[in-house]
Amino acid sequence: MGMHLKYILSVLLLLNSVATVVVGADPAAVEMAQTANQFLQALAPEQKAKATYPLTDPERVNWHFIPKERKGLPLKEMTQAQRHLATGLMASGLSSKGLIKATTIMSLEQILLEIEQGKGPKRDPEMYFITIFGEPKEAGTWGWRVEGHHLSLNFTVVEGQVGSVTPSFMGTNPGEVRIGTRTGLRTLAGEEIIARELAKSLTPEQRAAVIYTNTAPADIITSADRKARVLEPKGLIASKLTATQQQLLWSVIAEYVGRARPEVATAELAKMRTAGVGQIHFAWAGSTEVGQGHYYRIQGPGWLLEYDNTQNNNNHVHAVWRDLKNDFADDPLARHYSREHPTK
Repeated sequence: MGMHLKYILSVLLLLNSVATVVVGADPAAVEMAQTANQFLQALAPEQKAKATYPLTDPERVNWHFIPKERKGLPLKEMTQAQRHLATGLMASGLSSKGLIKATTIMSLEQILLEIEQGKGPKRDPEMYFITIFGEPKEAGTWGWRVEGHHLSLNFTVVEGQVGSVTPSFMGTNPGEVRIGTRTGLRTLAGEEIIARELAKSLTPEQRAAVIYTNTAPADIITSADRKARVLEPKGLIASKLTATQQQLLWSVIAEYVGRARPEVATAELAKMRTAGVGQIHFAWAGSTEVGQGHYYRIQGPGWLLEYDNTQNNNNHVHAVWRDLKNDFADDPLARHYSREHPTK
């Protein structure tokens, strides 16, 4: 077992040992608050000042996935013990699979540094930032973010309930590692392989409806917009897929939603299924062949998944999950503020 996986497993075991469930509270929200406070308590005053912002600060919704400086406390400025607690916070919001994806994405910065030989943007696997918005309380209203190049994970808790786990962005460059000891590594393989299997399974009639253009866009269409645009539904409505194809579609969706901790992901998937396949569209742009530029999106009532792989010779993946109505918990936060500060 590699050191990377051993470290993650040790964090998960620690998290399981310290979490205390408060009767009547959302266990996920309780665990997030507890691990956030453990992290904050381990920081020096100047570190805590960098890591914390008011919940209402505009920085909370200032998300992106490009390589640039962020607000918050970077791993680079943490001790090993503090990093351990930061990873524990991540584990409180992510599934084990989601945590492995996130930490592997961070580690790809070292590979990019070797590939680019210092000629590209600054690459640093320690330039990932933890930012906490508001005061973490088990029945409170607050949020947190972990962000850096190709990673933006946003969590909002409202009155002790997990209100939102989106925007949720993961990307990889390289999409498939082709040099060194990690050759063959594909961090976001499921998002590509299962979707391509679905696309390849289409009949000629289905294919004509799903593939709306032979040229993939240069990036995900919604980019890092604060408010994700409601895109025009394209492609084929999922009710026109066979039962086997629908299973593949749900497997693709689960790759994105399954980034979140299991009970949160289960609840989100249940909401998606309740709307029914008659309201979900699957669309593809570009080639369905391995190694060729491609894009797809799966769009349901109120949510959107986008995937693009066109940059760096079609070996650079962007994959995002957006809640078109509730990114950053807009809806429950609005209700919370209306109760806390009713109009006179």
